[in-house]
Amino acid sequence: MSQSINLYNQLANHKLFNKSVNFGLKRIKLALSLLGHPEKKLKNVISVIGESGKFTTLFSLKSFIEANNQKVTAHISPSIQDIKERFYMSKKYLTHNEIKKTIKKIEKLNIPLTVFECLTLVYIINASKINADYNIQETGALWRLDSNNINDFPIIQICTNINKQHLNFLKKKTLDEVIKEDVGHLSNFTNIYIGKQSLHVLKRIKKILKKNRSKIIYPNSWKLIKKKHQYYYQDKKTKIKLNTKNVYSKGMLENVCLAIKIALDLNIKKKIIQTTLPKLSFVGRFQYLNKGKIKNKLCRNETILIDGAHATTDAKNLASYLKNIKIPKYGIWAMTKNKEPDLFIKQLKGIFKKVVTMPIENEFNSVSAHKLYKIATKNKFKSEKSNSFSEALKKISSSEKKLIVCFGSLYNCGNILNKN
Repeated sequence: MSQSINLYNQLANHKLFNKSVNFGLKRIKLALSLLGHPEKKLKNVISVIGESGKFTTLFSLKSFIEANNQKVTAHISPSIQDIKERFYMSKKYLTHNEIKKTIKKIEKLNIPLTVFECLTLVYIINASKINADYNIQETGALWRLDSNNINDFPIIQICTNINKQHLNFLKKKTLDEVIKEDVGHLSNFTNIYIGKQSLHVLKRIKKILKKNRSKIIYPNSWKLIKKKHQYYYQDKKTKIKLNTKNVYSKGMLENVCLAIKIALDLNIKKKIIQTTLPKLSFVGRFQYLNKGKIKNKLCRNETILIDGAHATTDAKNLASYLKNIKIPKYGIWAMTKNKEPDLFIKQLKGIFKKVVTMPIENEFNSVSAHKLYKIATKNKFKSEKSNSFSEALKKISSSEKKLIVCFGSLYNCGNILNKN
């Protein structure tokens, strides 16, 4: 873990690499040119774009492809526990040593890059050495000028849920601007899959893509259905029982359905998908801590769940799931800046008996516990503030039967998992 922190610190303090967000493709295209265009060695590139649901869609699709005995690499953002998670190279992650060696190679180019551009190059350089059947790249934010948008002919572009999560990067700060940045620059002559959207977003997407020459598969091509207490994937030809053991929310099941649709179109058989579904679990997303140091500290009647939900849409999904849990629920809330904490917490009204706010350890971009406490109190939540996760846990833990939910930040989920 210390090696991962050291690598992040090395990048953050590097003279060549800028930690701030600076969208643009000129720098990374110059770097790729000087490296001999390793991106052109990546075959069957799949781009994953959107504001929510990218990781669960990517991870599900990756799992189906591998179950089909095919090789896949993936560029994942952000990492939760360790920088290695960003670089998946066919059933293994890059080692810290491999990452260091690649960064040294990038340093020799002497090109000023953002940290995210450097991380993208680490992925591309290493993925180009593997003859993978598919290479999946997850966008960091807003597609048009994202450093993953460097492939001329991706085989598939997936657009997951679009919402207001990345407004802070835009001039007008409107949802329509987000839609245009994500969808207005999708490739022609590819296969575009549009995930579940609000009616307004879907209407805008269809208008923007009217002249796009790709094959476009809209979310009415399949559906998530519920019969009694069981969910199913269904399209015109296929029905699949979603026998997942670790996927709990409707929103996440929608993402799994999107991945199923793509897998079926890639000629992955229904039986392979069905046998893979129970194995799906997503780190930091609706994840129960059933064992470990933190679980051992809790009383017998206490259960703990972590979820990196940080967009308003994610909060609605979390609230929908928690409403069905009948035992008392307590929240531990942390968040990074440039989000919408007021709108976010409003979606969780009536869910928690108490919310304890906390800062995110080792994160300069963290909202203070005091500020979150003021927002929670203003929205009529019974609330307390704390200086750390262990202090927050002490303020909640007791012999009362309860569910403790840690939410608001994937970075905080990573810290909690490392403590566990």
